[in-house]
Amino acid sequence: MLDKTFNPQEVESRIYQQWVQSGAFHVGRRPDADPFCIVIPPPNVTGRLHIGHALNNTLQDAVTRFQRMRGKDVLWQPGMDHAGIATQLVVERQLAAKQIKRTDMTREEFVAKIWEWKEESGGAILDQLHRLGASADWDRARFTMDEGLSRAVLKVFVTLYRQGLIKKDKRLVNWDPRLQTAVSDLEVESIEMKGNLWYLRYPVEGTDEFITVATTRPETMLGDTAVAVHPDNPKYQHLIGKQVKLPLCGRLIPIIADEHADPEKGTGAVKITPAHDFDDFEVGRRHNLPMINILTKDGKLNDNVPEKYRGLDRFVARKQIVADFEELGLFDKIEPIVHAVPHDEKTKTVVLEPYLTEQWYLNVKPLAERAIKAVEDGRTKFVPENWTGVYYNWLKNIQPWCISRQLWWGHQIPVWYDDTGNIYVAESEAEAVEQAGGKTLTRDTDVLDTWFSSALWPFSTLGWPDETAELKRFYPTNVLITGFDIIFFWVARMMMMGLHFMDDVPFHTVYIHNRVLDEKGVKMSKTKGNVIDPLELIDQFGADALRFTVCLAAGQTKDMRIGPARVEVNRNFATKLWNAARFCEMNGCDTREDFDPAKVTHTVNRWIVGETAQACLDITGALETLRFNDAASRAYHFVWDIYCDWYLEFIKPLLNGTDEGAKAEARMTAAWVRDTVLKLLHPFMPYITEELWARTVEHLTPRKTLLIEAEWPKGLELLPWDNAGALPEMRWVIDLVQGIRSIRSEMNVPPSAKIALVLKDASAETKERLDTHHSLIATLGRLSTTAVASIVPPGSAQFVIGEAVAALPLGNVIDFAKERARLEKELNKANDEIARFEAKLGNEQFVSRAPEDVLAEQREKRADAQALAARLKEAIARVTI
Repeated sequence: MLDKTFNPQEVESRIYQQWVQSGAFHVGRRPDADPFCIVIPPPNVTGRLHIGHALNNTLQDAVTRFQRMRGKDVLWQPGMDHAGIATQLVVERQLAAKQIKRTDMTREEFVAKIWEWKEESGGAILDQLHRLGASADWDRARFTMDEGLSRAVLKVFVTLYRQGLIKKDKRLVNWDPRLQTAVSDLEVESIEMKGNLWYLRYPVEGTDEFITVATTRPETMLGDTAVAVHPDNPKYQHLIGKQVKLPLCGRLIPIIADEHADPEKGTGAVKITPAHDFDDFEVGRRHNLPMINILTKDGKLNDNVPEKYRGLDRFVARKQIVADFEELGLFDKIEPIVHAVPHDEKTKTVVLEPYLTEQWYLNVKPLAERAIKAVEDGRTKFVPENWTGVYYNWLKNIQPWCISRQLWWGHQIPVWYDDTGNIYVAESEAEAVEQAGGKTLTRDTDVLDTWFSSALWPFSTLGWPDETAELKRFYPTNVLITGFDIIFFWVARMMMMGLHFMDDVPFHTVYIHNRVLDEKGVKMSKTKGNVIDPLELIDQFGADALRFTVCLAAGQTKDMRIGPARVEVNRNFATKLWNAARFCEMNGCDTREDFDPAKVTHTVNRWIVGETAQACLDITGALETLRFNDAASRAYHFVWDIYCDWYLEFIKPLLNGTDEGAKAEARMTAAWVRDTVLKLLHPFMPYITEELWARTVEHLTPRKTLLIEAEWPKGLELLPWDNAGALPEMRWVIDLVQGIRSIRSEMNVPPSAKIALVLKDASAETKERLDTHHSLIATLGRLSTTAVASIVPPGSAQFVIGEAVAALPLGNVIDFAKERARLEKELNKANDEIARFEAKLGNEQFVSRAPEDVLAEQREKRADAQALAARLKEAIARVTI
């Protein structure tokens, strides 16, 4: 017997172990079947399951389970990323707690500590994905620093270098002074902060004029090598070609004409610091200006500045320089501003933007051209399609990729140097020494950007550079499911590397999901206190409820709103499913292998078979096209509204009647639909469906297979389920009962009161339907009588049903005058509410100042009031005296 309630905490770990022990997650169990492969976006080894992981991995698991049930040989390839900066930070902090610095150790000792940490504490997120129900082939889990993937990384670097695509260059990079490493442009997080714009006056040499420039970083003026003005700016044309004497330094620097200077911004003149600003770097190149780096790797001023400022932290130097300008009478003014300040995404350190340093670069332009063409040719498509433009935009404007990082944790660059600086690039030190003719060599200390190894993920995880059976069978993969924020970091780079090394795209479809917001539509952040912990939601409501919630929310065109209240609603849906299964069990609705849904005869059974067939087609089509919300929504509607609320109610008279044939057919049909429902819901709600699958069988006879490996419903479109019009007939019954219930509710008809139903202008078919289902309609609508008439009785509430008018005489049940007065009072109240919201939302001052979540809430309340007003108008219109 099923328990009274479903207990996720008791069921989930047990069910998951059953799946693991059965080998259901393993690839290769169906060697003759069509292959299907999806690779997991590898979570960081330092990671903890957040709501984004829960969304992404639920969608991947839904696709995996769906394709597995369709008979495919499925590989969901899991693994983890070594997360260079994040992991190094974790271990450095642990050592710091013991008063140990990284620099107190050798590189080898520090890397050994990281591996030790990884074995003890790393990868906790994989266990958390198990709790979510992820059915990846965990025995094949890979790590970007494991031996096989490291060999792939070395081979790729060496190949690209020998092809002339990798070289060392001195360019500007974003620099983290805390970790003392280059940071990718894509890993710079711009944070809005209060700051200042300082206006500084530079004296024009040989005149009594000054030219004023504005800057948010006064300390960088020590590295200025020009002042730029627009060539067409009449205010400064007479100064072009002259020089200014740089205050505090005494250097003479030119006033140049360049369109980078905007006459409409600031003073129209801009200081040019080529070594510390990306735009200035380009100006410097155009005008062949010197590039003076004024900063050390740890963010202090170096020996290229006057002695007074050497060794000062950049922020301390900023205050000193402003004070010195004031003392010289060269400080014009200060202007408070709010501006975007670049921070390191991982350390939250204010980035030195930029820093002139020598790094390794990959020329990705020729690789990008192939990646663009692959999408243009349709070999890879984006879902939704609008993300294609974002992909094109980045690739068409791509810059050389800085692939080196000044860290100790990661793939050390396979480059060696001899005493004279000659470079040797090889896959091993022995090969490099051989190239060098036996010389003693020193290896480059830099490591590769974490995203370099991640770019190889679709083929390196399948065994490349070896020609493995898995690589041949599963590459290209079928679909990638990921967030929009890593289209540049990861998706585009996998496309480039896959095409370059495998001569084929890494995946046929890229599904991009949107952001997860809180229930009010606000972006989650720790400072706002609205971050949702998916593990807490699983503890409270169960994994199935969370999974179904994110699937329902995963529309292709808008951000998702998720929170405890929404998850609770879907916990209630799980309860509804459980109760329906208990109803079937208590009424002897057992699974029968010999049951043929095409042979049912009773109208209500033919109707539910037809509804089930249509639901299967709709859900299958939605999952095939990655419309997760449509699939989940259709399943919800079918299970709750059609199967539970209508069909199980419709068959109660049959189950309680004396016709044994009708009773048996209802039992078998109810069980068949229940089993089909469990299959349809399994990709979204695997735990409760697997539990019910095992426990709802004839005489507790074990199922032949676990639900995870059961066959997906198919062939239902061939069923002759609507030969006699069962579908429109039962939908008419539902519409009629719903109309009756709606009027009873709106008109405050007491639940105990039984009322009459009169159908006016009913066709012969409608009369026949009323006669056939009279008893059912009367029971569900709480009716005393049903009749067909040519006129509507006085004092009736009315609604249209097909060609007929349904009338409910209520004169003896309610006071129409009082009821009309009540409804009109409620309508006036609703209209007042609408007017209040309209006034608020029409107030430009309010709209410009109110946070987006407040505006969204006001719009939602207005929509609710408008819907209520519409219902009340309909109710008033129904009242006839």
